[in-house]
Amino acid sequence: MADITLKGKTTHTSGNLPSKGSQAPDFKLTSGDLSDRSLSDYKGKRKLISIVPSLDTPTCSLSTKKFNEKIKEHPEVIVLVVSADLPFAQKRMCAAEGVENVIPLSMMRSKDFAKSYGVLIENGPLAGVCARAVIVIDENNKVMYTQLVPEITQEPDYDSALKHLLASS
Repeated sequence: MADITLKGKTTHTSGNLPSKGSQAPDFKLTSGDLSDRSLSDYKGKRKLISIVPSLDTPTCSLSTKKFNEKIKEHPEVIVLVVSADLPFAQKRMCAAEGVENVIPLSMMRSKDFAKSYGVLIENGPLAGVCARAVIVIDENNKVMYTQLVPEITQEPDYDSALKHLLASS
């Protein structure tokens, strides 16, 4: 369990992020066409997973737009944005904001992803959604970098995450 804050009030997650060098847990998440996606669907590519509570919040929307902009010249990598939003809401937000370089995925069918990645918020007003985190995974699904953002309303460390994502691409 990890401690994070929401506007200064402590809350807890279901566990800890996967450790650097470990095999990233597989997952089953829902894409915009309502099909299931798993980590193996992206094998062979370096991946950044941006985990956010909801794209319908200012910080989550902003971080998604920033990652979208920063990777537009890097088709060799993939950015997955995971949230509790329904795929319809994710598509609407991405279309409205011109976000086309990231892949939104929903945990609408199961909270297994949030539990296995240690980011399920267990108490407080956001219980049941994900804490804000960034995980970079290599082409063989080994974890290269993680950041659990300590305050939910703060943005992630874009520079560190992108440094790891683009290191040998």
